[in-house]
Amino acid sequence: MAGLHIYQEKLTPELAARLAAVCPFGALKADGAGLSVEAGCRMCRLCVKKSGGVIVEQKDERPAIDKNEWRGVAVLADYSHGRLHPVTLELLGKARELVKVTGHPVYAVLMGHGTEQAARIVAAGGADRVFVYDSPELAEFAVEPYADAFADFIRKVKPSSVLVGATNLGRSLAPRVAARFRTGLTADCTALEMRENTDLVQIRPAFGGNVMAQIITPNHRPQFCTVRYKIFSACECPPEPGEIVPMAMPGAEKPYGIKIRRVTAMPAEVDISEADVLVAVGRGVKNEEDMELAAKLAELLGGQLACSRPLVEAGIFDAKHQIGLSGRTVKPKLLITLGISGAVQFAAGIQGAECVVAVNSDPNAPIFDSAHYSVVGDLSKLLPKLVGKLKARDEARMDTTKQNGQAARKPAAAAEGFSQAAVREEADHVS
Repeated sequence: MAGLHIYQEKLTPELAARLAAVCPFGALKADGAGLSVEAGCRMCRLCVKKSGGVIVEQKDERPAIDKNEWRGVAVLADYSHGRLHPVTLELLGKARELVKVTGHPVYAVLMGHGTEQAARIVAAGGADRVFVYDSPELAEFAVEPYADAFADFIRKVKPSSVLVGATNLGRSLAPRVAARFRTGLTADCTALEMRENTDLVQIRPAFGGNVMAQIITPNHRPQFCTVRYKIFSACECPPEPGEIVPMAMPGAEKPYGIKIRRVTAMPAEVDISEADVLVAVGRGVKNEEDMELAAKLAELLGGQLACSRPLVEAGIFDAKHQIGLSGRTVKPKLLITLGISGAVQFAAGIQGAECVVAVNSDPNAPIFDSAHYSVVGDLSKLLPKLVGKLKARDEARMDTTKQNGQAARKPAAAAEGFSQAAVREEADHVS
């Protein structure tokens, strides 16, 4: 780690005071003993430039890692309670893109019990080799045995990069395993790039979403990152499935400090990440009547109601309905935003949406940069018109089905049949 060295013998009281005043973070302290560096130092190196050689930067010399010993991109197959999380296939798709730069293989590590079907899905989803730890100890997720199996895979296979889904399982497991290898981990990446020297460029928002930070781990392996669901897309299935490699659980009958006595299933909750149609409301929806109309619009479209962060902070919605970097990342076929300004954090959460219709009274709202169809207008006037037209259409179609003796159909704008042409038509109605 870099640090600062101060040649105290070259200091005078006047110079010490002047250099202390130079630091924008107040991290240099001048006293009778000379000049010292406090914990607030951000290594901006301004004092080094202004000191005339009194303050110099010192860097730790570390042996360079042999990157040739570490090959391939590995994906943690997120498997729990007999279900393979879809983020696994998305990460495999991204891994196949990354290895085009290096020519390395794509690996997957699968842990659990009764994993035969899941292993076949992963092998057909883009992994060249699937390393399977199937053991009764892994029937339920417990971080200690899972971390042992994960670390055993890394020691034996030595992947250069490891991609983990930002699920409850992945977020618990990845930091523990990364710490065992004394390597870095970047959380909630929104983009990934690979360099020819196998350095993984991990891109994520920083400073409240105002900066897209590019993070690399140049002298440590493996490189860990977590990625949210619905950020990437699954790849087309390769012509031949990958090889399935059974692995032995390390540390047979090792006593663990945590024992799973019983698992109780929680009631199923609405997950906006899975919705094909979403109606998202923001601060522009200012009264209860408009909120009810927004909920009715979501119902008529066969979708779900979501929100931006301010409505969660105001206690109007639960956090599970929030879209954005601090909420859920979504990838619906249709997203209608009502009264949402479209800050960077929200825009990053909807970048995978196929069609975005934005309604806002401010013609300069940032949300219009992310929208395919933009409507500038007063929500209190637009919402009743749109809801009324959809109700009228549904009633007309219901009358037609009754006259023809056919079974009742779903709402006219349900997700299965809501094409972009239909979106354009509805936006024209509202305008």
